[in-house]
Amino acid sequence: MIKSLAASLGLLSATILATPALAGGGDSLQIFVSKAEQSLTVYDGDQVIATSKVSTGKPGHTTPSGIFSILEKRKYHESNLYSNAPMPWMQRLTWSGIALHESSSVPNYPASHGCIRIPRAFAKQLYGMTERGAHVIITDNPVAPVLLEHATLFSPRLQQPEGQLLSDAELRPSAIDASLQPVEVAMADVLPKAGATAKVELKEEPPLRILITRRDQRETLIAAQALLGELGFDAGIPDGLVGKMTVAAVNGFKRWKGLDTRGELITAEFLGALYQSAGKGEPSLGQIMVRQKFKPLFEAPVTIDDPHIALGTHFIEAVDVDRYGEKATWRAVTLENHLSKTTVKRLGITTQADDTAIYNAAAALDRITIPEDIRQRIEMLMSKGTSLTISDSGIGPETGRGTDFITITRRAPKS
Repeated sequence: MIKSLAASLGLLSATILATPALAGGGDSLQIFVSKAEQSLTVYDGDQVIATSKVSTGKPGHTTPSGIFSILEKRKYHESNLYSNAPMPWMQRLTWSGIALHESSSVPNYPASHGCIRIPRAFAKQLYGMTERGAHVIITDNPVAPVLLEHATLFSPRLQQPEGQLLSDAELRPSAIDASLQPVEVAMADVLPKAGATAKVELKEEPPLRILITRRDQRETLIAAQALLGELGFDAGIPDGLVGKMTVAAVNGFKRWKGLDTRGELITAEFLGALYQSAGKGEPSLGQIMVRQKFKPLFEAPVTIDDPHIALGTHFIEAVDVDRYGEKATWRAVTLENHLSKTTVKRLGITTQADDTAIYNAAAALDRITIPEDIRQRIEMLMSKGTSLTISDSGIGPETGRGTDFITITRRAPKS
């Protein structure tokens, strides 16, 4: 919860715009940092509740742009990289060393070694407003969240449908927290007369973190290994690793279908023939991954239409969730993210999504189809602060154990 804010900070460099009554709860806040303007803005839904100047990384130590969340909070911390430099009111964004923290030197230009420096009094106030998991969006030019309504977005569900909600897709092994229950229901005594009502009390689960991206080589190989097994080829355990058994199974299938066994092992031609033989239609090019409390829950394939066109990078958050009314309010931002030549070649992309006015969040959602069983599973667990990131570039090196999905973005080259 947001703690009480000072009535006035008496600072020209930082402003608290909302009263405590207007401010929302910690992990549903959105913090936006603009490197071009050297500014920080805190949103609670559509309300700006705080602003401040900042100082980001100087040339050679540039602060990365992208989608982050607060992984750790410490009232006092010393840098592991720069001679134990003090970092009071530290809020960590990456385990590699990027954080928000207090500084006595916050000029109106980039001056740090990559962290985001904040004026002293405001750093303490911001620390008291946030919780672990709150999102921090770092961009070059300023962006602001806008209301987004779309049929592909999730709506909360009250009751567990009959049967177990599991995808028939091969899921990556992950540690599932058995204590996570979709809903706890407490029923009051119902009077045996007309008009009697039941009281339903719902346990609010921690917000979900959802990523929709292109399938990488590992997910593609896991699915291929499973299908080869269904067809009678022993590819070993579906683990995404290219071992002797997998190579023998793939080449055996290729010989069966008259495909060339020379050159690259996993080709589009091979995958098309494999999925057709297994009766699975076209290969799934997309993947949905779900985390909660910094831990993986599950993942499954999704369909992406027009895969040769980039989806772009979008962050969408449920800023209000009405479980009783089974409704959610979503706000979205689209981030500039130019894909490298290596990435577009690997993904088979021929059209970049550099024009964010055209390739916005709604346009990306138009092209994504999520399996109904996976949708139900998400909607049974979602709560306020649940977020959805859409990105072509997959899971980067900053996403790992003890993180949400961290997406690093790149500016388009100047024409």
